[in-house]
Amino acid sequence: MEQPDLDLMTDEPSRTQAPAMQTDALHSAAGLPRIAMISTHGYVAAQPPLGAADTGGQVVYVLELSKKLAQLGYEVDIWTRRFEDQPEIEPAAPQVRIIRVPCGGSQFIPKEYLSQRIPQWSENALRFIKRHSLRYEFIDSHYWDAGLAGQHVSDALDIPHIHTPHSLGLWKKRQMENDYPGDAAKFEKQYNFAERIQRERLLYTDADLVVATTPQQLDLLREDYEAPADTCRMIPPGYDDSRFFPVGEGSRNAIRQRLGFSGKTVMAIGRLARNKGYDLLIQGFSVLAAREPDARLLLAVGGTTPTALEDTLLAELKELVSSLALQDRVHFGNFIPDDQLADYYRAADLFVLSSRYEPFGMTAIEAMASGTPTVVTVHGGLYRALTFGRHALFADPFDKEDLGITMLKAFRHPRLRNRMARMGAHKARSLFTWTGVAQQLIATVEQRPGAALVLADNEWDEPWNDAD
Repeated sequence: MEQPDLDLMTDEPSRTQAPAMQTDALHSAAGLPRIAMISTHGYVAAQPPLGAADTGGQVVYVLELSKKLAQLGYEVDIWTRRFEDQPEIEPAAPQVRIIRVPCGGSQFIPKEYLSQRIPQWSENALRFIKRHSLRYEFIDSHYWDAGLAGQHVSDALDIPHIHTPHSLGLWKKRQMENDYPGDAAKFEKQYNFAERIQRERLLYTDADLVVATTPQQLDLLREDYEAPADTCRMIPPGYDDSRFFPVGEGSRNAIRQRLGFSGKTVMAIGRLARNKGYDLLIQGFSVLAAREPDARLLLAVGGTTPTALEDTLLAELKELVSSLALQDRVHFGNFIPDDQLADYYRAADLFVLSSRYEPFGMTAIEAMASGTPTVVTVHGGLYRALTFGRHALFADPFDKEDLGITMLKAFRHPRLRNRMARMGAHKARSLFTWTGVAQQLIATVEQRPGAALVLADNEWDEPWNDAD
């Protein structure tokens, strides 16, 4: 990815201007306390185009957390960058709205280089806040670009700043250079690691609270970034338990028939990006396919309007499938609408998170919550939250035999499948609902006595009980 020519970008008004809003329209008659969520990159919207550039799990995280915070009695403003023809203000849910602030012109800017325009964004946001006399209890920023904005606004308004990194530059850099040692220069140009890591170190020291989403992130924050231990906490991401839950076998079979599932179906979904490891999954599936004649692989990858890069990646995957003579057994599905996603999880016999690098992996949590046996990558944080063989299975997607044989175990051992389907869903409900995440965040901000117990690392551990 070439660094964008930011000097050519201007701050000309968008072609489609939102109607002017009166100051009174920005205030609630209920007088509820207000929270500012900041997530500056990608396409943040009430109905986000998931799969679009820089638009994935983090956007879902911010939207869902905001909705649950609203249900707990807050009003939430989601602050993001305004570009292309987006409106300035958009309602997202009851007591939740999106406020878009321009910077760097009207073009999309990749998240790796948005930091160069964050000072401009912050000043524009502060002018908006002053103009409309907005007051916030605290700021909750997401990813390092928004963290820079959040710290600036926090300092200016003298209110607490909570930061959620979502991923860590140092960890990602080490993983990528370890797996591809000859590509360090290319990675630096694409991901801007030097600036990111330097900025992260300062940010994690300055923020009032840094929220890790996995135990692995918490370790890295304290040990590698040397962030103050007393300002680092762990709160896992969440899922919508009103949508993702198991169903009975009769309902599941009806869903499979309606969606056209047949055979033993392995499924993966997500953005069409190289770090998602779909090529590694295809390689691993070839090992499974040689041993399970009924095995099928469904790759529901990409968004509704693929980019040129996504078209290239898809062509590479299809070429790999052809080279392995798996054309009849690997199916590339269309983008799955959000309202159908839970049924696709339920219809699958096995879900696989095969990412090369994955800070967490919300799709795997959603699959587990839906009662689908799941395999997760060891190149991420989620596997540390689970017990192998009880909640899920772990594999190294860089080792196709390890991944393939691990997938095979889920099909060869019914008792193992049943245990993972049941206990995986139980684990998801016990730790990862959005309501629980919102409650933990508020409890931590307010320093309630029970917050430390909720967030203790041993909450992630569970002893093996073979009776299960």
